[in-house]
Amino acid sequence: MKTASATAIGAAALRAAHQLLDGTPKLLQDEVILKLLEPAVIQHIQHNPAIYQMPEAARMRTHVVLRSRYTEDVLQQAFDKGIRQYIILGAGFDTFAYRQPVWAKDLHIFEIDHPDSQAQKRNRLAQTGISLPPNLSFVPVDFETSSIKNVLQQTLFDLNAPVFIAWLGVLTYLTMEAIDATLSFIGALATGTELVLTFSQQKNADYFSNLSQRAADLGEPWITHFTPEALEQKLRQHGFTTVSFFTPEQAAKYFAGRTDGLQPPRRASIVHAVV
Repeated sequence: MKTASATAIGAAALRAAHQLLDGTPKLLQDEVILKLLEPAVIQHIQHNPAIYQMPEAARMRTHVVLRSRYTEDVLQQAFDKGIRQYIILGAGFDTFAYRQPVWAKDLHIFEIDHPDSQAQKRNRLAQTGISLPPNLSFVPVDFETSSIKNVLQQTLFDLNAPVFIAWLGVLTYLTMEAIDATLSFIGALATGTELVLTFSQQKNADYFSNLSQRAADLGEPWITHFTPEALEQKLRQHGFTTVSFFTPEQAAKYFAGRTDGLQPPRRASIVHAVV
């Protein structure tokens, strides 16, 4: 078995660092990630806090934690409107299913990810004794070679009912062909289907270049970028009728009164779209 995505583990480590190093209240309360990650990763955070408090690391940590918090807030709103299916595309080490609130027990959660990453996660879940909730289904799929629709048809997923979909931290690593195929599938789902996804805007800032180079060094280069205007156009072309960007001004409410130095993002990188 190959190892899981290095960038997925890196994102999970940033969520863990938030639990260990940042103040309260947490932007995202996630004690599960402290068990799910290998002990060596947790020890690295604990023994090297200065690395994670550097401005570049703090910005990335804020982005990773905020995208999950925002997604889960919007998911609850969708649940209140009647949605009962939740797909996590490129789930990585996402922990929502294992710390889900009481209201989410009526959701059917589908974690979709590359077979290698999913296998490593399931091994860690078993090793740490984290129980699998009855409303969770694992769906292994390679975004570049497999049809999500064909794979989901082999599960309990209801193609005729609306679904809430989270697609976080994945778009940047995919070809435009793979992105179009996935958006085409989502856009053809039942009316009322909702999607939250993250994207990167290519900038010349040094920290952006550094992060991009690190991802490439790990064999997972950043290959696709969008301006907000181009992404909105693409979403509408694929059948989405409402497209809303999560602005820095909206994000600021999550940071009111914080004293740990975490700051809202400076540009939009999260979008919420409805079919």
